Amino acid sequence: MNIDALITTLYSCRKACLFCADACLDEEDIADMSTCIRLDHHCAILCATTADLLVQSYGNMDELLKLCIEACKACADVCSQHKHDHCQKCAASCQECVTACENYLSRSA
Repeated sequence: MNIDALITTLYSCRKACLFCADACLDEEDIADMSTCIRLDHHCAILCATTADLLVQSYGNMDELLKLCIEACKACADVCSQHKHDHCQKCAASCQECVTACENYLSRSA
């Protein structure tokens, strides 16, 4: 995977997470959605930060990419447990991001 594709995937995941977090606030049982909302925000922050630093050719990004993978996996796990369309789309986007980050890390290893 090239760096431009990875950056696009990271920003796409950020967008899906922010959309999901906002949509979760409109669900009936918002207390049940609190973990989802929290993880959506954490994932969005890490994806944006990772993408921003990749754009700037920051340097060795391996550890940040690994943190991003962890956040995306956690978010995907929680979102996939909810039946809401926004959660399912977020889980899929997070899984795509995990795959993209892992592919990029294995390429640079």
